[in-house]
Amino acid sequence: MTDMQTRTLNLADVDLVYDVRGAFPPVGGLPVLLMIGQPMTADGFAVLAGHFRDRTVVTYDPRGLGRSVRKDGRDSHTPQDQAGDLHRLIGALRVGPVDVFASSGGAVTALELVARHPADVRTLVAHEPPINSVLPDAAAAERARAGFHDAYQAKGVGAGMAAFIVMTSWQGEFTDAFFAQPAPDPAMFGMPAEDDGRRDDPLLSKKSWPITDYQPDVAALKAAPTRIVIAVGEETQDAYTARTAHGVAKLLGQEATVFPSHHGGFLGGEFGYAGKPAEFAAKLREVLEVS
Repeated sequence: MTDMQTRTLNLADVDLVYDVRGAFPPVGGLPVLLMIGQPMTADGFAVLAGHFRDRTVVTYDPRGLGRSVRKDGRDSHTPQDQAGDLHRLIGALRVGPVDVFASSGGAVTALELVARHPADVRTLVAHEPPINSVLPDAAAAERARAGFHDAYQAKGVGAGMAAFIVMTSWQGEFTDAFFAQPAPDPAMFGMPAEDDGRRDDPLLSKKSWPITDYQPDVAALKAAPTRIVIAVGEETQDAYTARTAHGVAKLLGQEATVFPSHHGGFLGGEFGYAGKPAEFAAKLREVLEVS
């Protein structure tokens, strides 16, 4: 899309950079569509946003990621901080309530946003939120998470990402068979074996553990006027984020809504993680139009 404007919301603890596509203020009676991720930044939603040219779409970089420079002296990524940022962003834009499509860690942020500021969101589509506590094998999931973190600390990003991929593609509960596997070779996944010495990756370090450690406020979510749709990719099958999606949906007394493709189903090939963006966008439009 060529009609994108990049803006910055200067707050005391972060300079929050966001992009606005389409008419602003919005026209046509449809609310702003906010697309969020974590640790994915705004650029991960460029292809999906392109399928919503009839709407005003806002994407952003969460605090401490991409272009959004934090000024609070901390480096952890918590749903509480990020939900507070989004509440202030929606307020500054004066466009609420908005529709929200939220992916992965962004879906956790969005659940916190609805729980704390329910008037901000009309419809939330939360796609595969990774929340360990909703799993019957939550302790094993935490052990699996510690495994890819330890691999990263010991050997760097290639080893860490290889272990992360093995964890997130494992089908079913994390059993003894999962933990008995040998450490994966990074080359199997096109990852570098060399260690660049850095240990600040937001996905592989402990910076994002508050996301997977999040405890949903079920009572607040059920009481909110927001329509909440928990989404799961049909190709994710019984892997970690599909299981967490089904677990969150069960907490809310619903069935997860099946979307095309997998955890990155809205991606168009960027980040080496191609999905089915056209089909995904069509399903998202269908779900949003129910509101």
